[in-house]
Amino acid sequence: MNAERLGRMIEAIRRNVGAVVVGKTETVDLLLTALLANGHALLEDVPGTGKTLLAKTLARSLGCDFKRIQFTPDLLPSDVSGINFYNQKSGEFEFRPGPLFTNILLADEINRATPRTQSSLLECMEERQITIDGVTHRLTAPFLVIATQNPVDNQGTFPLPEAQLDRFLMRIPVGYPSHAESLSMLHRFREDNPLETLEPVASAADVIDAQRFSRSVAIREELLDYIVRLAEATRADADVLLGVSPRGCQALMRASQAHAAVKGRDYVSPDDVKAVAAPVLAHRILTRSAARTRDSGGADVVRKLLNGLEVPSEPAPSARG
Repeated sequence: MNAERLGRMIEAIRRNVGAVVVGKTETVDLLLTALLANGHALLEDVPGTGKTLLAKTLARSLGCDFKRIQFTPDLLPSDVSGINFYNQKSGEFEFRPGPLFTNILLADEINRATPRTQSSLLECMEERQITIDGVTHRLTAPFLVIATQNPVDNQGTFPLPEAQLDRFLMRIPVGYPSHAESLSMLHRFREDNPLETLEPVASAADVIDAQRFSRSVAIREELLDYIVRLAEATRADADVLLGVSPRGCQALMRASQAHAAVKGRDYVSPDDVKAVAAPVLAHRILTRSAARTRDSGGADVVRKLLNGLEVPSEPAPSARG
């Protein structure tokens, strides 16, 4: 896959998603960035802002296998991963895969499940495999987890621990629509649901090719240094208890490459790093004022540090690569 072909695919997905989800252009691009970077996304906002609809629409547009899990306090790890059951006819144990065995998994209201059930996602999100009763099962590529959570409601929820949050490449706020977007949404859904008639515009093979192209996007040494300086600045900031880890640096690099690919380029610019810095790093930062409430403190720190860091200059076109 080349940049031109990828650009056509991204634009087709944008149009498809836009036929159902009104507005949210930046949110859609960040979600596509997570997909191309072979990462996972945590959509966060109050109920009714379209988190689940957005995840379903993207899955339908890609034509990949899709499963949805409604996380609840009584959900067990085996309900997610699958079980070995005894087949009386054959006299042997057989494996019955759970909803984790899919390409795109929607983990709806992930923070309503117990920590034990949440932890069942750790191995599969990091290593694209899951071990059950000592047997390791590989997951089919591509594999993307899109989780949702309400950051305001604390009743009956279990906050995601740092290790779980770190498995998400991005935490993406969805936000309320504008007045015009709300009006357009009411007209669009007045008679039917456009999601029901949506057709895929890309295949699983296309996604894998796009991910491969994303990894080949050129990123200059100056931008790598910029990423490292930003991560080091979070560790030295007086308002921060827990700064960005080396894994966070790698995540920001991969996301910057993928964002450049989403924007139709084969090289990373400083604007790509800035565009994804807060979604990639904010949930990896623990501020003193936020303690363990996971509020917007991390995003504020990233924006403050970006304003204070020297930005690498954009090279001439002939010098890119």
